[in-house]
Amino acid sequence: MLGTYLSLLLILAVAALLGQGLFWLCGRREWSWLAPAVGLAAVTSLAWGGVNVGGDPVVGLIVIGVLALASAVVVPKALPRISACIVIAVAVGLASLPFLIEGRFGILGTSLNPDMSQHLFAADRLAHDGVERLIGAGYPLGPHAIVAALSTLGPNLVEGFNGLTLAIAAATCLAPLAVLDGIAGARRVAVALLVGLTYMVASSLIQGSFKETMQAMFVLAFAIALAQAVAGTLGERLPAPHWRRFRFVPLAALAVGSIYAYSFPGLTWLMGTLAVVVALAAIVTRGRLPLRRVAVPAACAAGVFLVAVAPEAGRIIEFGSFETFDPEGDGLGNLFNPISPVEALGIWPSGDFRLDAGAGFAPEAAFLLGALVALAALGYGLIWWVRRGEVVVPAALVAAALLYLYTVVSGTPYQEAKAIAMAAPLATLIAARALLADAGTAKPRLAMLAAAYLLPAAACSVLALANGPVGPAAWGPALIELREEKLLKGPVQALAPTEYLTGERGADLVKWELRGGEVCVDELGAASPPGVTQVVTVTPGGGKPKPPYPGLEAVRTSADYTLWNVTEPERVPQSVCPFIADGDRAGPDPIE
Repeated sequence: MLGTYLSLLLILAVAALLGQGLFWLCGRREWSWLAPAVGLAAVTSLAWGGVNVGGDPVVGLIVIGVLALASAVVVPKALPRISACIVIAVAVGLASLPFLIEGRFGILGTSLNPDMSQHLFAADRLAHDGVERLIGAGYPLGPHAIVAALSTLGPNLVEGFNGLTLAIAAATCLAPLAVLDGIAGARRVAVALLVGLTYMVASSLIQGSFKETMQAMFVLAFAIALAQAVAGTLGERLPAPHWRRFRFVPLAALAVGSIYAYSFPGLTWLMGTLAVVVALAAIVTRGRLPLRRVAVPAACAAGVFLVAVAPEAGRIIEFGSFETFDPEGDGLGNLFNPISPVEALGIWPSGDFRLDAGAGFAPEAAFLLGALVALAALGYGLIWWVRRGEVVVPAALVAAALLYLYTVVSGTPYQEAKAIAMAAPLATLIAARALLADAGTAKPRLAMLAAAYLLPAAACSVLALANGPVGPAAWGPALIELREEKLLKGPVQALAPTEYLTGERGADLVKWELRGGEVCVDELGAASPPGVTQVVTVTPGGGKPKPPYPGLEAVRTSADYTLWNVTEPERVPQSVCPFIADGDRAGPDPIE
């Protein structure tokens, strides 16, 4: 627990300082609610730069620390108000629900999505100057570099990823405050929390999908920052021209962060938003866009972006052939089937976002009613924003909707789910801000719509967070190394304590880390299945390895695992252990 919250505080504090420092460069002297999101984008790129260019995560850590201290010197008056502390505290508390309910701080989402094991392995290799599949495939590893750098300060990799996940949740909840000046008190805090932890974001959080929550934060922050840029409030309008040249730098920082967290797909939402806004402006002005006023700051922002992403160019090209984009694959990932786009609206009464309407505890009618209420709220919100002349955030939602349609036509269900998650905070912001801004107008029907939308949406987010599975608190790379080094030959039986397999949800993690062959997972003391040629004993916390039964010879021993060869394996026509393929990620089945 201590390592998780220490990681959270370090990441959030440094991100807030760096973000506010970037706003200082563009002339702003007052606190910006977008500072943590913008700063986290900068931290992501700097951390990976330390590894990719400097060769060591410590290099990035030193650079980030120096820049954070410099920002602390130049922006001493730009401190967040008390409402920020309230939002952060409540957001962290809600995002911590999986840990609090399970009673331990372990790997998030192991029985929903086992991908975290591969992320942990990549971070481990970054921390120890090693190589592995994601590093060699151009996969975006900015968040992993943050965790690798943190591990040099004491927190382990599991704690680092958990702290990063909580920091993203807090920064995402702070970002909407930038457009909530007309809403005060508890209503203001409620909108911020509902947007930052909307149902699809909460569902991504509980499965350990930190990259999706981070990119959703960048998309939301970019839309809000672009709206402020259009309104002239992104940076203070100071008379000195050298400040005005850099007023779009925060937008560039968010784009850079998207590259290092999500590679080139992350830019599609940002550039899509920009394209829709420019198209709307061209229509309104009949093609007479005020290019002279924005040419210099836009060029400066573009220059910053190109310089910052230049070291990643080769990896970006290489990532284009990554398996996620394979049109021949089934494209389900950890999904059972394509999910409904209605989930982006926030009312989906299911603890598992992958389930169809009516498949959970609530009847199908509840899902349908929730969808109708959410659509009414979104429709009201869109009209409200457009009437006020605030079209940038709705334009971002239009861009996100178009990208979702593109994934439906040319993508996979797994990519569709990611597109739905990116649109969710935007849709929630549009609906919630409009409903609560007009809540004091004494219109009974409006009050009823606000209650009918906001309360179920909040309940669905809490339901998702409360349903979050938490895996083992301890993790080591040894199991993946057995597979990577091709030491696994023939059917394998994995044996572990009952508490580890069921109490800590470790069975699904073990199966996934040993994937690529026939694997049985059993409790210690179980008999050897017919045809098994190797046995792996899992002993969390260490201890002297003991053969679980006679006829075994130790091959490899690490802190928590031992690989044994069966000296005289039983010859059978076919092993009873199932084959675990890379695509077997949905539907937890703890013990075979």
